[in-house]
Amino acid sequence: MGTDIVEKTDRYERLLSEALDAAEIAPATDTPMGEAAADCREMAKSYLEDGRHFRENDDLVNALASFSYGHAWLDAGARIGLFDVPRDGHLFTM
Repeated sequence: MGTDIVEKTDRYERLLSEALDAAEIAPATDTPMGEAAADCREMAKSYLEDGRHFRENDDLVNALASFSYGHAWLDAGARIGLFDVPRDGHLFTM
């Protein structure tokens, strides 16, 4: 594999991990929106774990895809108000 995919996979794993740390569920957890936020967060976390599994098995294409999909769950959730996230920086497209 080329160094481009290695670097990109590293970057996207870091981005997803940092975004998970930064995203806080905004709605009350006992509401439908709070439950939706928890589901989105769980999906993102699962994609991070999947990506790490793929990486351990030298499958960088699927690792990169998993990290990207995981971040998309958080980013979409942030845009519709499921998460309180930093508005400055590189983690979210607000």
